[in-house]
Amino acid sequence: MGARQPDTSAFGASALAPRLDRLRDFVVDFAALLSQTKDEARILDVGRTFLADLVAHDDWLPEAFARPDPIRYAQHLLHCDSLERFSVVSFVWGPGQATPVHDHTVWGLVGVLRGAELEQPYLRLADAVIPAGPVRRLRAGEVAAVSPTVGDIHQVTNAYDDRVSVSIHVYGDNIGAVRRHAYDRAGRPKPFISGYANTLTPNLWGADAGPRRTLNS
Repeated sequence: MGARQPDTSAFGASALAPRLDRLRDFVVDFAALLSQTKDEARILDVGRTFLADLVAHDDWLPEAFARPDPIRYAQHLLHCDSLERFSVVSFVWGPGQATPVHDHTVWGLVGVLRGAELEQPYLRLADAVIPAGPVRRLRAGEVAAVSPTVGDIHQVTNAYDDRVSVSIHVYGDNIGAVRRHAYDRAGRPKPFISGYANTLTPNLWGADAGPRRTLNS
């Protein structure tokens, strides 16, 4: 995994214009991957390298998509494939904020851009959800996977109670429109559709979005 680029501001992002070309290259590569295969294991394996490369650099996420909400974690749509084969989302965690225990129903990859997250996997039984192993700490630059195949139920918490953490998620659907479930301690599911905190997404295709790769790069 490549070395992280140095932070140039207290917030952890570059003082220069965001390198949106990094995100554009990522979504182009992911779309190409999904055009080549529907095999989940390969998608997660190759996609993990794409996401690890993206979160190895902290100079591309516009500030508007990294602002915390004082009440709950914020989920910002960065890109949705035109066929809704995948979506890219920034999750912004205020100090100590956490999700409920929940599922996804589709494959997903989570890469930490700033700060750190605590992930507690869960297993659903007939009358309860129980921890499935120890809490895992994901640090900046690290990537984890979720899916109904590899483990789909978890709870995520900002590892810090005094700072913001930001993670970048990729899901195998338009995740803000997917009907999912939160679970109480008795394992009872409560359906929800998360939606998104934003109404506008970054313009990855404009002339000011950074240099484009050549065809053979």
